[in-house]
Amino acid sequence: MDNIKVNDIKNRLANIYDIKYRDIRNDKGNITLIYVDSLCDAKFISEYVIAPMMRYTQACNDIEKIKKEVIVASTVNDINSLDHAVDLILSAHVVIVFSYLNKAIYCEAKGFVKRAIDIPITETVIKGPREGFTENIQDNISAIRRRIKTQDLKIENMKIGKYSKTEIAMIYIQGSAPDNLINYVRGKINNIIEAYGENSVLSENNIEEELRCKGTAFDTIGYTEKPDIISSKIMEGRVAILTDGTSFAITAPYFFIENFQTTDDYTLNKFSANLGRILRWFSFLLATLIPGLYLSLITYHFKLVPTIFLYRIAIFRAGVPVPTVVELVYMIVFFQIIREAGVRLPQPIGPTLSIVGALILGEAAVNSGLASQVTVVVVAITAIASYLIPSMQAGVFMWNLVIIGFSSLLGLPGFYMGVTIFISHLASLTSCGYPYLYPLGTLKRLKYKDVIFRGDLKNISSDILPREEKS
Repeated sequence: MDNIKVNDIKNRLANIYDIKYRDIRNDKGNITLIYVDSLCDAKFISEYVIAPMMRYTQACNDIEKIKKEVIVASTVNDINSLDHAVDLILSAHVVIVFSYLNKAIYCEAKGFVKRAIDIPITETVIKGPREGFTENIQDNISAIRRRIKTQDLKIENMKIGKYSKTEIAMIYIQGSAPDNLINYVRGKINNIIEAYGENSVLSENNIEEELRCKGTAFDTIGYTEKPDIISSKIMEGRVAILTDGTSFAITAPYFFIENFQTTDDYTLNKFSANLGRILRWFSFLLATLIPGLYLSLITYHFKLVPTIFLYRIAIFRAGVPVPTVVELVYMIVFFQIIREAGVRLPQPIGPTLSIVGALILGEAAVNSGLASQVTVVVVAITAIASYLIPSMQAGVFMWNLVIIGFSSLLGLPGFYMGVTIFISHLASLTSCGYPYLYPLGTLKRLKYKDVIFRGDLKNISSDILPREEKS
């Protein structure tokens, strides 16, 4: 163990105004307490560290006695080196240096301000738990431990970033999560630690980006702010990753069908839950396919459209100066701009802008001749349907444009080609080595009981990951 001196620490932590040095004198020499005032609980330090050491000055000659009999703290340990001491001070610990022993110890005294547990605004529920994660990793781990009371729950702690030293936790149940999945995720995290050796990591997206499948707009790694969702996925055999400083947790693997599942599916009546799930599947098909199908029928296969409706479409489009494909594309883009503006503006203004902007845009576009009424209706249906599957909005928007492009060139054959390419793209994706479309196409082998419809809760398997097969 290196000899640790106060002056060495002062040199390392020079020009940091919230570093506090508190000296205690006894007949042997000086005892110096070093801590960050903005991270530590000053009252705790005064009552349970400083006061006992001043009261029992004779015991302060023996490090082991101090650790066991004097300091009243949950964690009291030796310090190995100067670097170790500096890291501890910057991590909300109190470092205690004994000038007459050339040794140092530390105790935990965290007391920084943190946000209270609140209802997640991104994941509303009708019935069920409303507790959300906070930015404090210890609170988040506690929320998971309250729900999973087993010795098999494993939590591996790591730190990433030279300057941020961001704490992350990989959580899984040993014996439930497949070993190949655990090793895959652990290996990816180690790669991130090496890659970000000189950089800082402040959010879970740095980890998510390494784990997710590249070259797609669809999420192949799950994320949530709710401890109950994370706990259920861990019990299914997934691996969860928490990052200090963010209220979102990520899970791996993540499958396509999970975009259509919500907490209410498991807390409401089975029939209500299944109705909502059917609507989400139907909305996904509408949002993805309706624009391309409308364009191919109007442009190339108008004989398939009822005659009366075709006459009305012709009347509506009489004053529109651009082709249908251009009209459809710029209306979809305009609606995406309004949606993005509604998200980025302050919460009281955002919804108002979205409603007023959509109404004004649609009405003005029709009156000015830039778009027909039918196109506005098609784009509105597409936008509203995509709201039911918010996690796939980016992917649906991009593939809308791809399918529209094929439909504008070849009509219905092009539409079918676009849809085939879209399905092939989904089928080619993986999530941590598992097929993204799992368990679609493998129902006979993997006995998954919660795909399109939700069955009785007692019949839904809690162990859903395949044990032997990986793609």
